[in-house]
Order: sequence, then C-alpha cells, then structure tokens
Amino acid sequence: MGVSKSRAQDAAKARLSADIVGYALGVSGADIMAAEKGAPETAFARQVAMYLCYIAFEISLARVASAFARDRSTVSHACHRIEDRRDEPQFDRWIESLEAMARCAPLGAAQGAP
Repeated sequence: MGVSKSRAQDAAKARLSADIVGYALGVSGADIMAAEKGAPETAFARQVAMYLCYIAFEISLARVASAFARDRSTVSHACHRIEDRRDEPQFDRWIESLEAMARCAPLGAAQGAP
C-alpha cells in the first residue's frame, strides 16, 4: 500500500472517529477536525476522537497526529488524559461503547471497498 493511500485511510478513520464522538457529545465532526482549538467541549471531543482513533483502529500516535493535523505530543497528551479517566466506571463504559461503534463501522473506501 502506498503512503498516500495509507494517509487517506488514516484520514477517513479520523473523520469517522470525529463523527462518532461528535454525535455522542453534540459537537460537529468538522469542529473536531478543525485546525483551531475551539471551545473546551470541542477540545475534549477532539481528545476523545484522537484516543478512539488510536485505540479502535490501532493507528500509531504519529499517524493519528498526521490525520488530525496535530503534533504527536498533542495526541499523546490526549490519550493519557482519556486513559486516566477510564478509572471512572461510567466514563469507561462510555468509551467502550464508542470503541465498539468504531470497530463495527463499515469503513468502505478506507479499507479499499468499492
């Protein structure tokens, strides 16, 4: 697989993660993917989306960073923050449900389907 195809797949998975999280939190997927930080609820949604992309799709931090147009250290920070909150049972169940949605979603073009 070529680098450009891999980047396109990563970007599709990032958009899917952003849309799932955006739906769950009432934040626009476009706002989550936007270059600017945005409101606190948008920044939190972006952290969850980056974590979801990393965990559910097993994409490296560097590739998640590229897909979200962020620095790798930003993605690492986001993943640590979300992982720390997983000690809260209700939050952990919520994240698990988002992971299940992402893993079960048909990825279509992101996986090379017609």
